[in-house]
Amino acid sequence: MNWENQNKDPWGNKNDSPDFDELMKKFSSILGGKKSSSNGSGGGGNNLNISPSRILMYALFGFSVIYAYQCIYQLDASERAVILRFGEFYEEQEEGLNFRFAGIDERYIENVSLTRRYTQTNSMLTKDENIVDVTVSAQYRIANLKDFVLNVKDPEGSLRNAIESALRHVVGDNTLDQTLTVGRENIAQEVQTRLQQYLDIYQTGLLVQQVNIEKTDPPAAVKNAFDDVVAAREDKERLQNEAERYALTIVPEARGQAQARIRGAEAYKEEVVAKAEGEVDRFNKLLEEYAKAPEVTRDRLYLDALQSVLSNSTKIMVDVEGGNNLLYLPLDKIMEENKKKGDDDE
Repeated sequence: MNWENQNKDPWGNKNDSPDFDELMKKFSSILGGKKSSSNGSGGGGNNLNISPSRILMYALFGFSVIYAYQCIYQLDASERAVILRFGEFYEEQEEGLNFRFAGIDERYIENVSLTRRYTQTNSMLTKDENIVDVTVSAQYRIANLKDFVLNVKDPEGSLRNAIESALRHVVGDNTLDQTLTVGRENIAQEVQTRLQQYLDIYQTGLLVQQVNIEKTDPPAAVKNAFDDVVAAREDKERLQNEAERYALTIVPEARGQAQARIRGAEAYKEEVVAKAEGEVDRFNKLLEEYAKAPEVTRDRLYLDALQSVLSNSTKIMVDVEGGNNLLYLPLDKIMEENKKKGDDDE
């Protein structure tokens, strides 16, 4: 599509975009430069000669653009920058567009919201003079970028030394059993508190977020013996639990049996006493009857005694007078036959 006026845009506005030569002329006028004149005659010829001042002007302009590009930079939301001017702290810059003098200012950029992690394993001496291998991990971040950059030459190296120092101090206050089993959580909390104190004293600018005791093991040289000790301790605990469980089972049962025997003895006592009292009462009544008729009562007692003796015996041998033969009376057979006859009559 052709426009009637090539100096205007499609909306009818004047198309007056700046010319690069015009910009350089303005820039040279600011710097006090002079325009070069054309050589030769004739109005239709182009001047291809460029003066040294104009080359210098172009060079200065290009250098200015490049230098401005090096001086202006942008920081993300999680980043912070420390500016040192001539080796001294100048300012701390936050997110967004920032400016520094390239070649003069030193810039240190760090991600202050990033959580970093460090893990190390050391052999420690416990309170009861045992050696244990402890693996500890620390999560930390940069809380003060100025201190992180200026106060300590190697902040993370200082962190490693501080972790080892704090861990040795805390493990040295605990026994081997506490370090290997139930005391690990308390050890981690104490190490975190002491580690943060050390970092604050050194002014490293680091903030410890969490410390974990990842693993605690005996040294490899004595690990087999230590495993045997642990197995023996577990067997001891198991046997103690079984003994306590058996005691909880057998003691109530024994107490129940004891109570049953006590009640049985009391019942037997009452039975014997009652029987004895009955025998005494019977004897007293028999004595009264004996006083009234001694002979009759004596015969009666004799017959009762014979009946009692003979009723408990199933065999009777009778000596035949004047001979050597014995008479055998099978009372048990006789009693059984009498019993059968009685059942048949019924």
